[in-house]
Amino acid sequence: MARAYLDYNATTPLRPEAREAMIEALDVVGNPSSIHGEGRAARAVVERARETVARAFGAKPSAVTFTSGGTETANWLLQPRDGGALVVSAVEHPCVLKGHRFAADRVRLVPVSGDGVVELAALEEAVSPGAVVAVQAANNETGVFQPVREIASLARAHGATLVCDAVQAIGRMHLSELEQSDAVFFSAHKFGGPKGVGAAIWRGCSEPPPAFVKGGGQERRLRSGTENVASIAGLAAALDAALRDQEMLIAKWGAFRSKLEQRLQAIAPEAVIFGERAVRLANTTCFAVPGKRADLMLMALDLDGVAVSSGSACSSGKVERSHVLTAMGAGEDLAAGAIRVSTGWATRDEDIERFLAALDKICGGREMRTAA
Repeated sequence: MARAYLDYNATTPLRPEAREAMIEALDVVGNPSSIHGEGRAARAVVERARETVARAFGAKPSAVTFTSGGTETANWLLQPRDGGALVVSAVEHPCVLKGHRFAADRVRLVPVSGDGVVELAALEEAVSPGAVVAVQAANNETGVFQPVREIASLARAHGATLVCDAVQAIGRMHLSELEQSDAVFFSAHKFGGPKGVGAAIWRGCSEPPPAFVKGGGQERRLRSGTENVASIAGLAAALDAALRDQEMLIAKWGAFRSKLEQRLQAIAPEAVIFGERAVRLANTTCFAVPGKRADLMLMALDLDGVAVSSGSACSSGKVERSHVLTAMGAGEDLAAGAIRVSTGWATRDEDIERFLAALDKICGGREMRTAA
């Protein structure tokens, strides 16, 4: 029996469209910086992809910079500007919380509600002219949306710049929600593209920050290094496919989530679903069963052929207490027991059923006993 892969917030299987685009691009010989015919052919692949990204975000192609993904891009974009501070929510991804270039005394951490939503009053109090505000569109662990439009208006009113982490957003929420951000960044492997490639879209009134990766001056001197032509082609193809299928998939994921959470409550009535009352990504459920350790549950599920995560998958494979859930007020035992289930473009109904059957065994077969 095929395994059930339910860890799409960590990474997704490569879409067929991306694979085909990458294979075709691998046969393009030239270096995109070369001026001969082969080089121009490679450059054309990169520029077509740039146009695809720009079109998706309603930006100019010149505003798009290709990078290696979210972590590098956060390290680049989150630099001090005009002597301002960094204002960041307490539930951001580690690449934002740890990847910035601000001195510790220039970082202002903004609390969130028990549902994981940024406290706007606290955010407004923390923002000052010249500040950089960094906020996720949707949280990688809980799927909770942040009010990006309101945050953008608030930042603009105080002369601050908003950098939006859209890594979990592509194909899962409407990109129009992000259009007021000064900068947006994402990683291709979260929506069916290859690993190791991403992009930033800079739309601020001023120039983007200085280059983080320096060298030959590629990407308009903002990100040096020979472009990863095949992966950039795969990114664009996956982006097109993700946006094409977005409405259908959001409806499908919503049905999966409703089924999963209803059955979860039957299997373990004491289970806590984090961010349950907030607006969330349709593909994400993060929960804990009191008294159940996440590491043991992950091992049991894996042995039963089910792949899920404990919170973020970006901590070198470690299972540790979630800073996101701690910020939301979850107790230590509950935060340490969190399991994240995330569906995606290739998820099948039988994957959900397999997960629920495996969870039922872990929790003592309660659903089976009830049904009997």
